[in-house]
Amino acid sequence: MLEKHQAAPAFNSVNQFNEAVQLSDYASKKNVVLYFYPKDDTPGCTIEANDFTRLAADFAEYDTVVIGVSKDSCASHVDFINKFGLKVDLLADTDGTLCESYGVWREREKNGVKSMAIFRSTFIIDKQGILADVEYGVNHEGHAEAVLAKIKSL
Repeated sequence: MLEKHQAAPAFNSVNQFNEAVQLSDYASKKNVVLYFYPKDDTPGCTIEANDFTRLAADFAEYDTVVIGVSKDSCASHVDFINKFGLKVDLLADTDGTLCESYGVWREREKNGVKSMAIFRSTFIIDKQGILADVEYGVNHEGHAEAVLAKIKSL
């Protein structure tokens, strides 16, 4: 598991428009909130994405970009964004490389059945590429507000 004050793992993935996005794009310019969620258009994930969208202007005031990550496709992300009017970029980590590098692809047990899934987690990466905050096992309720409070204290 990653910890605060470590260098954030570099990434190169594609967003909903199939455009390359890499951590280095934001170096010395923006803080990055990188949040991992299990699946587009599911109840908890929708609440979380809507909350980050509602606060997008507040994050921008603090030189912070919010990026969601799941293993859904670019097309799924576009549908999700359009359905709810989301104002965050969503990365399509279809091969799981990004999930693996951040330690969020884990085995879970639900109703006695074991399977692999994304462990809802959020990482705040400062402008120098250092993990300013690491939170595994996030509860989506009130999460965006809590992350914004942490950004304000950077």
